Amino acid sequence: MALLEYNEIKAGKVIIYEGEPCEVMEHHVARTQQRKPQNQTKLKSLVTGRTYNATFQGSDMAEEAEIEKREVKFLYHNRGEFWFANPNDPKDRYKLEEKLIGDGVKFLKDNTIVTAMVFDNDGEEQIIRIKLPIKMEFTVKDAPPSIKGNTASGSGKVVTLENGTNITTPMFVEAGDKIIVNTETGEYVERA
Repeated sequence: MALLEYNEIKAGKVIIYEGEPCEVMEHHVARTQQRKPQNQTKLKSLVTGRTYNATFQGSDMAEEAEIEKREVKFLYHNRGEFWFANPNDPKDRYKLEEKLIGDGVKFLKDNTIVTAMVFDNDGEEQIIRIKLPIKMEFTVKDAPPSIKGNTASGSGKVVTLENGTNITTPMFVEAGDKIIVNTETGEYVERA
């Protein structure tokens, strides 16, 4: 168990706050002339998704959460249930809630290896978030035809990917093309 000084509580760190693992989204160490320095933070619970504004004084310490990253395989999605398995033991399967996947849910593909963030809560392991690879390859299932002369301009068109997600791509992308998509921004990157 690592303890962080008030000024070590920085964006990207995961700390225990009110009994939950919380990611530090923003931080600002303020030093006023009369008062002692303090760290003003914005925290997001990795369990409930709730956000907190928390201020840590110079004498405060925060416990850094022990988060393990582990590869898991996304199997399939059925009626709001998202099924995963241990990639080394396909019989070890379990379902997770959509909120743990967040916005990445629209880029999940069957049989994709993703990263599970596992929180050790007093010896009991709990998956608190699923992270997709930043760039993933998809096949374009459906695309409207390109209009001659319109392919070089900056405009785009909405295409449907193999998993049913719609994204905007350049005009030259056709059905059957393989493209790379940034799963964090939801934007087209390039042809594969």
